[in-house]
Amino acid sequence: MNKMYLLAVGLLLFFSCGKEKTNAGEDFTKASSTETSSDPSSYDPKRGEGKFTTVDLGTGLDVAMASEGEKVAGVKCMSCHKLTDERLVGPGWKGVTERRTPEWIMNFSTNPDPMIDKDPELQAQLELCLVRMPNQALTDDDARHILEYMRQNDGVK
Repeated sequence: MNKMYLLAVGLLLFFSCGKEKTNAGEDFTKASSTETSSDPSSYDPKRGEGKFTTVDLGTGLDVAMASEGEKVAGVKCMSCHKLTDERLVGPGWKGVTERRTPEWIMNFSTNPDPMIDKDPELQAQLELCLVRMPNQALTDDDARHILEYMRQNDGVK
């Protein structure tokens, strides 16, 4: 009976090892191209990384957008951020539109993971906050509305 048990275990190990060999033929060229695009030297600290190259803020505050931004932020952001400069889980939002460009804020809101990996200031924030900002799956409109809400918080009229 013990010989049958050992034979079954041996066959199980043999087949489980064989499964990895079938994966050896996979094409990993996509992974290497991703590694190339994650090159930290190509990172623009003023704009961040993402699809937003320019953001038109208009002449003044868009109150309707800021109101929508407050609603979205209330659901997706305010459990970790305060409107003051006080840190909760993440840093406070006070003055963020003065420290960061609109493009950087929009790119970070919609694409946080690659930016955290490359931006030295975000990495320093991560060491203080100890929690990586999760991707909230914001739409472009959500991010723009939140940016306007941040501008309102910073006193833009």
